[in-house]
This record gives sequence, structure tokens and C-alpha cells, in this order.
Amino acid sequence: MMMRRVAPPSSEDDSSGSGVPGWLEALLGTRFFLACAAHPGSPRNECNMFCIDCRATPAAFCYYCRSHRHASHRVIQIRRSSYHDVVRVTEVEDVLDIAGVQTYVINSARVLFLNERPQPRGAGAAAGKAAASPYNCEICGRALLDPFRFCSLGCKVHLPYPSFLLCSARSR
Repeated sequence: MMMRRVAPPSSEDDSSGSGVPGWLEALLGTRFFLACAAHPGSPRNECNMFCIDCRATPAAFCYYCRSHRHASHRVIQIRRSSYHDVVRVTEVEDVLDIAGVQTYVINSARVLFLNERPQPRGAGAAAGKAAASPYNCEICGRALLDPFRFCSLGCKVHLPYPSFLLCSARSR
């Protein structure tokens, strides 16, 4: 599988030298889907956007904030699936190496989870599927549907030497 880097490298791509872009750590620690303080009476004011080009404060912002402050920036829209934050693969595959992270198709779009989710326990169909899976997340042990290494971007970050830089950026 050939990976490429579309966006030019910047000093913020890997500020700590850890292989994890600084903006990714901020993304994983951000709370989304709160009402926007700047647009409290507007429809579509939930903060479900994140800019990877600047260090906006607050990190999560709404549709209106995007129009005014991030019109020319690369912005990722966060979505919800079963009360967990997800991002479309098409929005991050050109700026992150997502190899090894389990993807899912939700509403006809391929997505991946941002953070670790609790493993279903006890009786029921979900627990039966999980117990039958031969694949597990290397970090949290969550059962995976396919032979991936991680259940989320958050779990991939927990590797001792994670790398989210795309192959061409690693050789620089």
C-alpha cells in the first residue's frame, strides 16, 4: 500500500518529535458537540469542527465560526456514532497515516473512531461477536471486526513510538 503526503510538512506536524502531530493530540483531547458560545441563538451551532492549520481557541467550533475564522483552513468535521466521536477517512487520510486503525461504514461513509470505546461486556449479541473475534486492539483489547491493530486513533497514539506521518514525510 503506497502512502503519500499531500499537505506540505510544517513545524506543527510533529512538534514533539514523537511521530504524532501536535494538532492530533489536541483533536483527541477536545470535547465536541457543545453549543457554541459565540452563536448561542443560531441553528447548527454545535461545535463539531476542528482546524488542523491553526491553534484556534476553543479548539472545537461551529459552522458559523468556520465561515468567519477558518474559511481557507483545513477543517475536519467530527460526527457522532453511538455516542462516540468519529471522523470520515476521506477527511484525514491525506494528513495522517491511519494504517492499522479499524474503519467502519456508517451512513455510506467510511469512518474511524477518535478515542477508545468501552468493550461491550455481558450477555447480548455485541458480547457474542466480540468474544468470537480473533482480532483485538493492541492497546485496549477491544475486539475488532477485521485484522487491524487499533480500534481508534487514540489507541494508536498510545504506542511507544507511534507514527502518524505519511511514508514520504518519514524519509525527510
